[in-house]
This record gives sequence, structure tokens and C-alpha cells, in this order.
Amino acid sequence: MLLVYAWCNYNYRPIRAKNLTWTTLIYCATILWFIGNLVTNNHVRIVGAWSNCKLWVLWFRVFFVYVFATMTIVRFYALDRVFNQKKPFTRRSSLISGAIILSFNVAYCLVNQLISNSLTIEYIPDVEACKITMAFRIAAVSVQWLLWGACGVLIFRLRNIQTSFNEFRESVAIFIVIIGLLTETSVTNLHYEYYVFEKKRRIQKTYVDVVASVLVIWLFIGYPVYKSIFDRRNYEQMWLERLAKDGPGNTYDTSNPQGTTAYAKMDENNDSGFNNSQVNYEGKGINSAYMNNHRPFGDDDPFNIESGMSTHVPYNDNLLPMALRNNIHNPLLNSPSLFGSNYSNSQPGGRHVL
Repeated sequence: MLLVYAWCNYNYRPIRAKNLTWTTLIYCATILWFIGNLVTNNHVRIVGAWSNCKLWVLWFRVFFVYVFATMTIVRFYALDRVFNQKKPFTRRSSLISGAIILSFNVAYCLVNQLISNSLTIEYIPDVEACKITMAFRIAAVSVQWLLWGACGVLIFRLRNIQTSFNEFRESVAIFIVIIGLLTETSVTNLHYEYYVFEKKRRIQKTYVDVVASVLVIWLFIGYPVYKSIFDRRNYEQMWLERLAKDGPGNTYDTSNPQGTTAYAKMDENNDSGFNNSQVNYEGKGINSAYMNNHRPFGDDDPFNIESGMSTHVPYNDNLLPMALRNNIHNPLLNSPSLFGSNYSNSQPGGRHVL
């Protein structure tokens, strides 16, 4: 329901900046992970099609646990590449990342598929259960620790990113949830080797997996969704003002409208949401001439955030990158109309009205 609501409110800019496409793919991985859990934890009678243990345990549970981890890593890497490395994360970057994720996970599972069942996963018909060897358990859990360790490094690197896109606190919360899950997974699989024969323990294992994975999705997009329901206009105004406030220090440069983007919010085509916008993170500030013509607030000082908040003057959409505007078909002020070749008569203050 959370993702459905988010997609229905995709034009709400704080939600749009959360990369819903990638988040939705991560959620799909959690669903397939859960299907694998049904067999791995003996929640279904393992006969017939369910008795293909390597399919359900290896290619559903293990594979999509790794997909969940690696896609989360890519999500944090996109932010690191943009805010720390000052490089764009474009459609090409997204496709390359997806290919690497797929290759790594398929290669790991394919190798285990080719290894003898007696050394990895095999079906025991007498007890209608999948036997998972200790060597396979140790290897699978170790890879998870390595993946989330890499994720922890990226999260640490995100500690100083700009406030309007600051995901550091929620990233730390996600990391804490995952470390708790990994600890529980390690203890259950390595200490309680036959936990699947204990109803209480196998239910606990599945429950913890589901709660942790869904909680990660809520931490990704829960806050802007909550704000869009209970404080929609005020939160968006505050978010836009913080976006502008982040820029003057050292973030945004609007002097090159055709320049390369830096923020890696991918749109529905997995392309950068700020491409061909007025944002260039390699710059040192907001271009003063541009700001004089396109003030985000109604006061005389475009950087006076407090004044803009106190007077509640509407935010000028034309200052925003194209991906975050509500109506990209509105031409900029002081520019010709799309349907005419000339400006209208000059208005008081020297401005032109289209």
C-alpha cells in the first residue's frame, strides 16, 4: 500500500526524489525472497514441485536475499557517486549497475547449482524437508555479511550529504535493522541447524525476515509519504526551501543549463532526474544573474530562507530542476512563448508577461 500510494503521488516532489523505480524493484525482491522462505522454513508440505529444493532455497531465497542487498548497495552508491564523487548517475550507470548485480548473483547461484546436492542442498523424502549443509550455510551467511559491510562503508560516506537529500539518518536506521537481521540469521542457521523442525523457531525466522525487509522499504520512502498525507503543502515548501538553501554554499551552479547533472534521482526510465537541469554539483554556487531573474521567493533576497518561510510566498517552480517541477510545460519568465515569437508588452518593473 505504501508503494501504491507513493506511485499515485509521484508528482509530489519529495516522493519523486526518492527513486521509486529502484525502491519498487527492491520490494519485488523481498516478495520473491519470502516465497523462497516458504520452502526453506518448511511452511509448505515439501512434495511435488516444492521438493525441488535447489530451485526454492538457492534461486529464490538465497538469490533474492543477495539481490535485495546488492540493489540497496547500488542505491547508496548512486548517492555517493553524486554527492561525494561529484559525478552523474545516469541511465547508463543504472544499467551497468543492474548488469553487475545480475551477473554476480547468477554466477554465485550457478556455481552452487553445479555442485553436488550432497554438498549444498538436497531433498530428504523421508522427512519431506530440504537439507542444507553447514558449509553452504556458512558460505551464504558470510557473503551476506560482506555485502552489508560494503553497504555500511557507503552509508558512512553519506554522513555529510546535503540536508535536502539527507538520507544518512534513515540509512543508519536501515543498517541497524539489517545488522539485527543478519545476527538473527547467523545464530539461527549456524547454531540451530534443525530449526525447521521446530514450529515456533521457523515461524520466528520467517517473521523476522519479512518485518526487516518491509521495514527497510518504509525507511526508504515512509517519511515523505507520511508528510504528504498529514502536512503536504508545508513540508513540500520547506523541502524546496532547504533545496535552495543547500545550493548557495557549495552545491548548485545554474550557470550552465545544458550541463551534466549530478543528482542521481532516476526517473521511471532509470535516468537521472536532474539531467539537463539548472544543477551542476561541480559548481561553487547559484549563478547570481539567473537568480535575479528567477527568484524562488517573493522577497528581495533570494537566499533569505527565513523571510520566505514567514511570508509564505509561493515557491517559483522555474528555479527547480526539470525533474522536480510540477508543470514542465510552463515556459520560464522573460522567455518567448511556445506559441509566439515575441514577448508581450513590458510590465511595471521591466518584466514581460507571456
